[in-house]
Amino acid sequence: MKQILAGLALLFCGVAWAQESASFKLSEHVFNAGSDPSQGSVLSSASYRIRLDAVGDSLAQTGLQGVSFRLDGGFVSTYPPPTEVAGLRFLADNVTLRWDPEESVGAYNLYRDLLTALAGGGTGSCVQSAIVGETATDPGTPPLMSGYFYLVTAKNRLNEEGTKGFRSSGAERPNPIPCP
Repeated sequence: MKQILAGLALLFCGVAWAQESASFKLSEHVFNAGSDPSQGSVLSSASYRIRLDAVGDSLAQTGLQGVSFRLDGGFVSTYPPPTEVAGLRFLADNVTLRWDPEESVGAYNLYRDLLTALAGGGTGSCVQSAIVGETATDPGTPPLMSGYFYLVTAKNRLNEEGTKGFRSSGAERPNPIPCP
Protein backbone atom coordinates (compact mmCIF):
# COMPACT_ATOMS: atom_id res chain seq x y z
CA MET A 1 0.00 0.00 0.00
CA LYS A 2 2.86 2.41 0.82
CA GLN A 3 4.43 1.83 -2.62
CA ILE A 4 1.13 2.48 -4.36
CA LEU A 5 0.59 5.72 -2.44
CA ALA A 6 4.21 6.78 -2.93
CA GLY A 7 3.93 6.11 -6.65
CA LEU A 8 1.00 8.41 -7.21
CA ALA A 9 1.66 11.91 -8.46
CA LEU A 10 0.09 14.40 -6.11
CA LEU A 11 -2.08 17.05 -7.71
CA PHE A 12 -2.45 20.35 -5.87
CA CYS A 13 -4.00 23.42 -7.51
CA GLY A 14 -3.34 22.10 -11.01
CA VAL A 15 0.37 21.38 -10.34
CA ALA A 16 1.57 17.77 -10.56
CA TRP A 17 4.44 16.75 -8.28
CA ALA A 18 6.20 13.52 -9.17
CA GLN A 19 7.51 10.90 -6.72
CA GLU A 20 10.68 8.86 -7.13
CA SER A 21 12.39 5.90 -5.44
CA ALA A 22 14.88 3.15 -6.27
CA SER A 23 12.19 1.01 -7.90
CA PHE A 24 10.17 3.57 -9.88
CA LYS A 25 10.18 7.07 -11.30
CA LEU A 26 7.30 9.25 -12.43
CA SER A 27 7.95 12.32 -14.53
CA GLU A 28 5.67 14.85 -16.18
CA HIS A 29 6.09 16.66 -19.46
CA VAL A 30 3.93 19.49 -20.69
CA PHE A 31 3.50 20.37 -24.34
CA ASN A 32 0.91 23.10 -24.61
CA ALA A 33 -0.02 25.23 -27.62
CA GLY A 34 2.34 22.99 -29.58
CA SER A 35 0.97 23.26 -33.09
CA ASP A 36 0.58 25.76 -35.85
CA PRO A 37 -2.99 25.71 -37.23
CA SER A 38 -1.87 27.15 -40.58
CA GLN A 39 0.53 24.22 -41.10
CA GLY A 40 -1.79 21.50 -39.85
CA SER A 41 -0.84 18.84 -37.33
CA VAL A 42 2.03 16.61 -38.36
CA LEU A 43 2.17 13.15 -36.85
CA SER A 44 3.58 10.39 -39.06
CA SER A 45 4.32 6.73 -39.16
CA ALA A 46 6.88 4.16 -40.40
CA SER A 47 9.32 5.20 -37.63
CA TYR A 48 7.44 8.33 -36.65
CA ARG A 49 7.87 12.02 -37.18
CA ILE A 50 6.37 14.57 -34.79
CA ARG A 51 6.55 18.27 -35.46
CA LEU A 52 6.24 20.80 -32.66
CA ASP A 53 6.13 24.43 -33.71
CA ALA A 54 5.92 25.81 -30.19
CA VAL A 55 6.29 24.55 -26.68
CA GLY A 56 4.02 26.54 -24.42
CA ASP A 57 3.05 26.83 -20.79
CA SER A 58 5.26 25.41 -18.08
CA LEU A 59 4.11 22.73 -15.65
CA ALA A 60 4.16 25.06 -12.63
CA GLN A 61 3.17 28.62 -13.49
CA THR A 62 4.32 30.17 -10.23
CA GLY A 63 7.33 28.02 -9.33
CA LEU A 64 8.02 25.96 -6.25
CA GLN A 65 10.46 26.71 -3.46
CA GLY A 66 11.66 25.49 -0.12
CA VAL A 67 14.40 26.30 2.35
CA SER A 68 17.14 24.73 0.22
CA PHE A 69 15.78 24.93 -3.35
CA ARG A 70 13.88 27.05 -5.86
CA LEU A 71 12.22 25.64 -8.98
CA ASP A 72 11.14 28.27 -11.48
CA GLY A 73 7.92 27.77 -13.41
CA GLY A 74 9.78 27.53 -16.70
CA PHE A 75 11.39 29.43 -19.53
CA VAL A 76 8.13 30.73 -21.00
CA SER A 77 7.01 32.38 -17.77
CA THR A 78 10.39 34.08 -17.41
CA TYR A 79 10.48 35.45 -20.97
CA PRO A 80 6.91 35.69 -22.29
CA PRO A 81 6.48 36.47 -25.98
CA PRO A 82 5.97 40.17 -26.67
CA THR A 83 2.44 41.30 -27.42
CA GLU A 84 0.93 44.26 -29.25
CA VAL A 85 1.89 47.68 -27.86
CA ALA A 86 -1.24 49.66 -27.00
CA GLY A 87 -2.14 53.25 -26.20
CA LEU A 88 0.11 55.05 -28.71
CA ARG A 89 -0.52 58.81 -28.56
CA PHE A 90 1.14 62.20 -28.99
CA LEU A 91 1.79 64.40 -25.98
CA ALA A 92 0.90 68.11 -25.99
CA ASP A 93 4.23 69.13 -27.61
CA ASN A 94 3.26 67.21 -30.84
CA VAL A 95 6.72 65.64 -31.20
CA THR A 96 6.75 63.19 -28.26
CA LEU A 97 4.97 59.86 -28.60
CA ARG A 98 3.98 57.81 -25.55
CA TRP A 99 2.55 54.31 -25.27
CA ASP A 100 1.45 51.89 -22.57
CA PRO A 101 4.20 49.63 -21.16
CA GLU A 102 4.35 46.06 -22.45
CA GLU A 103 5.17 43.45 -19.78
CA SER A 104 7.83 41.42 -21.61
CA VAL A 105 9.77 44.36 -23.02
CA GLY A 106 13.52 44.68 -23.30
CA ALA A 107 13.25 47.55 -25.81
CA TYR A 108 10.80 49.12 -28.26
CA ASN A 109 10.97 49.88 -32.00
CA LEU A 110 9.18 52.79 -33.69
CA TYR A 111 7.89 52.53 -37.28
CA ARG A 112 6.53 55.40 -39.40
CA ASP A 113 5.20 55.98 -42.90
CA LEU A 114 2.97 58.37 -44.82
CA LEU A 115 -0.79 57.96 -44.43
CA THR A 116 -1.02 57.31 -48.18
CA ALA A 117 0.98 54.07 -47.65
CA LEU A 118 -1.91 52.62 -45.64
CA ALA A 119 -4.02 52.17 -48.77
CA GLY A 120 -1.35 49.88 -50.22
CA GLY A 121 -1.05 47.85 -47.02
CA GLY A 122 2.06 49.63 -45.73
CA THR A 123 3.06 49.10 -42.12
CA GLY A 124 5.87 51.63 -41.80
CA SER A 125 9.64 51.68 -41.89
CA CYS A 126 11.94 51.67 -38.90
CA VAL A 127 12.51 55.20 -37.56
CA GLN A 128 14.04 54.36 -34.16
CA SER A 129 15.14 51.07 -32.65
CA ALA A 130 16.15 49.83 -29.20
CA ILE A 131 14.12 52.51 -27.40
CA VAL A 132 14.33 52.17 -23.62
CA GLY A 133 11.19 53.48 -21.93
CA GLU A 134 7.72 54.27 -23.21
CA THR A 135 8.43 57.52 -25.10
CA ALA A 136 10.11 58.62 -28.31
CA THR A 137 10.36 61.93 -30.14
CA ASP A 138 9.92 62.52 -33.86
CA PRO A 139 10.47 66.11 -34.93
CA GLY A 140 9.92 65.12 -38.60
CA THR A 141 7.34 67.06 -40.59
CA PRO A 142 5.26 65.25 -43.20
CA PRO A 143 4.86 66.68 -46.70
CA LEU A 144 2.18 69.33 -47.23
CA MET A 145 -1.39 67.91 -47.33
CA SER A 146 -0.21 64.58 -45.86
CA GLY A 147 0.52 63.02 -42.49
CA TYR A 148 2.38 60.17 -40.79
CA PHE A 149 1.12 57.07 -39.05
CA TYR A 150 3.15 55.36 -36.33
CA LEU A 151 3.38 51.81 -35.00
CA VAL A 152 5.42 50.62 -32.00
CA THR A 153 6.61 47.06 -31.38
CA ALA A 154 8.14 45.49 -28.29
CA LYS A 155 11.21 43.23 -28.23
CA ASN A 156 11.68 40.91 -25.27
CA ARG A 157 15.05 40.03 -23.76
CA LEU A 158 15.38 37.10 -26.19
CA ASN A 159 15.28 39.61 -29.07
CA GLU A 160 11.85 38.38 -30.25
CA GLU A 161 9.85 41.22 -31.76
CA GLY A 162 6.13 41.46 -31.15
CA THR A 163 3.41 42.25 -33.62
CA LYS A 164 2.68 45.57 -35.30
CA GLY A 165 -0.94 44.89 -34.45
CA PHE A 166 -3.89 43.73 -36.50
CA ARG A 167 -5.84 45.19 -39.40
CA SER A 168 -9.57 45.82 -39.07
CA SER A 169 -10.11 42.53 -40.94
CA GLY A 170 -8.36 40.71 -38.08
CA ALA A 171 -5.24 39.86 -40.12
CA GLU A 172 -1.89 40.55 -38.46
CA ARG A 173 0.11 43.42 -39.98
CA PRO A 174 3.28 42.09 -41.61
CA ASN A 175 6.76 43.28 -40.67
CA PRO A 176 8.79 42.62 -43.82
CA ILE A 177 11.77 44.77 -42.79
CA PRO A 178 12.13 44.78 -39.00
CA CYS A 179 14.32 47.25 -37.15
CA PRO A 180 17.91 46.05 -36.63
